[in-house]
Amino acid sequence: MARLIVLGSAAAVSDAEHDHAQLLLQGDHGSTVVIDCGSNPLVKLRHYGIDPDGWPDLILTHFHPDHVSAVPITMMQMWLLGRQAPLRIYGLHHCMQRVEVMMAAFQWETWPGFFPVSFHRVPEHANIPVLDNDDFRIFSWPTKHFIPTIGLRIEVKASGQVIGYSCDTEPIPAIVDLARDVDLLVHEAAGAGFGHSSAAQAGEIASEAGAKRLALIHYKVWDGDPHSLVDEARTTFSGPVDLAEDYGEYAI
Repeated sequence: MARLIVLGSAAAVSDAEHDHAQLLLQGDHGSTVVIDCGSNPLVKLRHYGIDPDGWPDLILTHFHPDHVSAVPITMMQMWLLGRQAPLRIYGLHHCMQRVEVMMAAFQWETWPGFFPVSFHRVPEHANIPVLDNDDFRIFSWPTKHFIPTIGLRIEVKASGQVIGYSCDTEPIPAIVDLARDVDLLVHEAAGAGFGHSSAAQAGEIASEAGAKRLALIHYKVWDGDPHSLVDEARTTFSGPVDLAEDYGEYAI
């Protein structure tokens, strides 16, 4: 069965138990998609039996350090480990242009025998196809954050399940559209304010969208216990609520 795996769950300030928010999709037919790269995913991917050649697709939701800062070291390590397979990177033009500049700053053109990398720019509009492979169809919606950012709607072909991922956002109608009738909504809970949402607001979005289950992610962990967020979300959402935690898995 396909799985959604939480590689990281924390907001911008991580700790020893919570890495930056990052997701892994594994499909029934072998498809592997990584969502965001704020910290190097290679060690965790190896834990799931995925070698440096074994994941062809990376989606970057926006150009903030906790979502993209590990792209250079991840690519360098895959090159040093002998990767030959192409890597496809998807994101908004705002993000892709800056990632290319970041890689140029490291002079990656001087790394001999580097594997092929292609950048796929996603238009900043609602319900835009991002990728379609043997296991998943993934669509993007713009969110309301500090900079251009996308959330994702993931259709799982084998099971028919649908997953929503808000990424970083204030509550806006587009997130309700993204999450309409999903089996699982993975929603940020960094706290109410410009560019972010509280757990209660995540619950409101889940309720309005008709989501069947809610998992809270991208929450604050430094000097605090995030488990109270589950009770907060339950004040506005009557369905099951989880705290997404590192290495947590969801059968999809």
